[in-house]
Amino acid sequence: MFTVTIGIYLVSCNDSLKNEQFEQMASFKAEPNDQGVTWAYLHYNADGKVHYELPVIISGSTSNEKARTVHIGLDPDTLAILNREQYGDRQELYFKQLDPKYYSMPEIIEVPAGQSTVTIPIDFTLGDLDQSDKWILPLQIMDSPGYDYKANPNKYYSRAMLSINPFNDYSGTYGGTLYKIYLGDADALTLNSFRTFVVDDSTTFIYAGTRDIDYLDRKNYKVFMRFTNDYIDLEKRKLEIWSDNADNNHFKIGDSQAYYTIEEEWDPKQPYMKHKYYTLYLSYEFDDYNTVPGQLLHYKVDGTLTMQRDLNTLIPDEDQQIQW
Repeated sequence: MFTVTIGIYLVSCNDSLKNEQFEQMASFKAEPNDQGVTWAYLHYNADGKVHYELPVIISGSTSNEKARTVHIGLDPDTLAILNREQYGDRQELYFKQLDPKYYSMPEIIEVPAGQSTVTIPIDFTLGDLDQSDKWILPLQIMDSPGYDYKANPNKYYSRAMLSINPFNDYSGTYGGTLYKIYLGDADALTLNSFRTFVVDDSTTFIYAGTRDIDYLDRKNYKVFMRFTNDYIDLEKRKLEIWSDNADNNHFKIGDSQAYYTIEEEWDPKQPYMKHKYYTLYLSYEFDDYNTVPGQLLHYKVDGTLTMQRDLNTLIPDEDQQIQW
């Protein structure tokens, strides 16, 4: 009798596993960072569109059993909540919603029966987008009793705050421990990292001194860097640097020529992984005319910035090889 009971129990368990254990719901695959946004890396292209694909998943313990039409919409309300959570009433620091002229995307996406993952094709055209502002494309999976699916109620699954991050061959986050910032005769200031932003295919900008994208006056302190192919010696290539606000911040190039180097090597344990090492040397001076009203604070900057970019060459699309 005991054996028969066990047999009935096992059959019952096997049958139950064939049924849906978790409700099938539509979700984005867009892991947020500690600010609640998902970085969308877009290879800069001044002449045309940049294609991006955002995954949509039908979750559950069994495969998607029927065709579904998932509706996608903008979500400015969640963006407003995110801004208040991150910055309170300091609206000048808020993320900004990306203007529709910079992107196009469908409002619905079809998920075929038997398939649990599809991607939403989003085409961006970002040629003149000002990277001094923090642009977000806020998306949500729409929910309605009339739809053939249910949106995942978890906000991190049914919403995607895409942080627009164009990149070129030279942009990214550089280590700054050897990048010295002097205020008068005081000891040098250093920061662990500095982010550079895209201007065009061969040009980036960085904020002068210790400023970053959360400074209110950041647009007055851009330092532009053009990466030329003019060699100074066998390894170093010339960097052209300037400021578009030199009359006000008294920007001045230092005595030493700015340059950059790029070195490559293959990973010894993962032979498909290529490492690229970027070193930038900068020397310049500028005046801070905002921090203390009526007084100029004179800064000198001299030193190197370094960045490692890892490329998975097993991925055929070069734009997708970068391991962010």
